[in-house]
Amino acid sequence: MTVTLNAYNVVAARCAAEYLEMYETVEKGNLIYKIDVFLNSSIFRSWKDSITVLQSTKSLLPWSEELKVVSRSLDSIASKASIDTSMVEWSYTYNRKKLPSENGNSPQWNGVRKQQTVPKDWWVEDLCELRIDLYKRVITTIKTKGRVSGYVIGEALNAYTMRRLPDFSKGMIPNNDIVKYRSLVETIVWLLPAEKGTVSCSFLLRLLRAAILLDCGETERNELMRRISQQLPEATVTDLLIRAPAEEATIYDVDIVHNLVASFMTHISRTDPVKKEFLESTRSPKFGPDASKVLVAKLIDGYLAEIARDPNLPVSNFVNLAEIVSSVSRPCHDGLYRGIDMYLKEHPGISKSERKRICRLMDCKKLSAEACMHAVQNERLPLRVVVQVLFFEQARATTSSGSSTPDLPGSIRALLPGGSHGSSRSTTTNTEEDWDSVPTAEDIKALKGELTTLRLSGETNRNGTAKTDIERVAVSRMKGLAMSKIFSKLKSSKERNGEISSSDTSESPEETKSTPSVSRKHSLS
Repeated sequence: MTVTLNAYNVVAARCAAEYLEMYETVEKGNLIYKIDVFLNSSIFRSWKDSITVLQSTKSLLPWSEELKVVSRSLDSIASKASIDTSMVEWSYTYNRKKLPSENGNSPQWNGVRKQQTVPKDWWVEDLCELRIDLYKRVITTIKTKGRVSGYVIGEALNAYTMRRLPDFSKGMIPNNDIVKYRSLVETIVWLLPAEKGTVSCSFLLRLLRAAILLDCGETERNELMRRISQQLPEATVTDLLIRAPAEEATIYDVDIVHNLVASFMTHISRTDPVKKEFLESTRSPKFGPDASKVLVAKLIDGYLAEIARDPNLPVSNFVNLAEIVSSVSRPCHDGLYRGIDMYLKEHPGISKSERKRICRLMDCKKLSAEACMHAVQNERLPLRVVVQVLFFEQARATTSSGSSTPDLPGSIRALLPGGSHGSSRSTTTNTEEDWDSVPTAEDIKALKGELTTLRLSGETNRNGTAKTDIERVAVSRMKGLAMSKIFSKLKSSKERNGEISSSDTSESPEETKSTPSVSRKHSLS
């Protein structure tokens, strides 16, 4: 009887021969000997046959394990995956987009089609067919041989997770077999290469999201948190949008991001400066000294703008997260301003003190011209912030025209409300609540007029007037405006709209009446 052996039945035949004791001692050239020769000379010489044999051993345990078929299959696969790519001559699966040179579309292509080199991760897709327990043993064997880089191992783990975990790339996990998927995620985390940066931060964050949804062990989650914190500058805002548990009121899990940033800042502070610069420069050219801190700060600015849309997000969560990166000096605060503005827009019912606390996070001097233009017309900001933005906008314009008033004068700083960036409390404590109030459109126009007049006064006296003269004019006008607002709030609506509004200022009614139109013209120019 003729029996055709192949990769699909050879393991079963070998186990049957062992059961029937078909040894050489019984008859020379018996079935066990012939099958072993066939395995060594044919099956284990083939890449795909080795994988097929390994898959077939699952249903024949423990026989296949005791007969060393499993270990021999593992060694065959690992040896082939570890071989120099120039020596790869067997068939393998590799689905990827072709390079322009392969399609003949490259501008440097001279018509001579060169043989393409085998990619280092040529074996990754074929191993995705294995079940997680066998896959774990294969990757462990490959890592033991030590000839495959951690980056290729990381690519293999990424490909396997994308294939075996449905909707993993979308951040969704099927709930039909939680135990199986939990085991898969925990195994992938266990197999992650020890070297930093061998897998992307985006992949790690998706793993963390899956680990949370599948209720994986604390060990796996802590390991992912540790790895992510070290690669946080590579993350995107979308990566950080991890959904909060169903029982919580907020949309996103802000506490996890807070812990990641805190861990990152701690890690950076403990890293030796020389070593840190070396690690950052070798990982990517864009990560220079201290650049990682700035990247994380900008990342959190963008994240704050996203979570600010959550109507149930407490002020403390927003502020605490922003304060972690407040010590990082970044050249522009436009991103932070967008987050603050979005929070004020979505939470109009917060108190004055909370509004003041949020706005203290921002440095008005670091807003771009476009952000300043938006801020001075933003009726959600407290009056103190609008005044600061207006002053620095005028100071920037004055500096560009040839004068030099780059910093806020001391006396005006004393008048303007306190903040976290150098301004002190107002000398008149009764005006503090007034400064924290939200300005009306008329208030903003009046402020523009006062500061425009200050700018014009500075320009006319540019060639000889002392700086104290400009400060004196500014203080006089600012105090007049502040006192006008205070008295107007103490009077009835009728009186405020009539006599008091014009008599409490140091200017004539005609001058006061013309101020808004003048300020509008100068501010828009």
